[in-house]
Amino acid sequence: MHENETFLTVSEPSSGVVVISPSADVDMSRSPILRTAIQQSMNPKTSKVIVHLEDVGYMDSSGLATLVEAMRLGKSSNTSLVLSAMSPKVLAIFEIARLDSFFTIVDTLEQA
Repeated sequence: MHENETFLTVSEPSSGVVVISPSADVDMSRSPILRTAIQQSMNPKTSKVIVHLEDVGYMDSSGLATLVEAMRLGKSSNTSLVLSAMSPKVLAIFEIARLDSFFTIVDTLEQA
């Protein structure tokens, strides 16, 4: 199986909630895959999209841009976006860019 096909999993643990779980760093080669998964998940049947980042050790600017775009898409489609289980390294990137105050960020998937 090609690496990009296993980069993330998408699940729907309850009605209206979609969990997207990348399993590697989010960089320029992988952020389009994440973007597509988020766009496909944000539809009228979805009230919340959770991007579970537990297995993401690094995220570059393309990953940040993808999540900013997702936040805007969520606002326009009335779908809340929650980021869960960020590693300290990824959280630091959000803090440096001052994006942590714009996103809903929680420590665990259960909190999301």
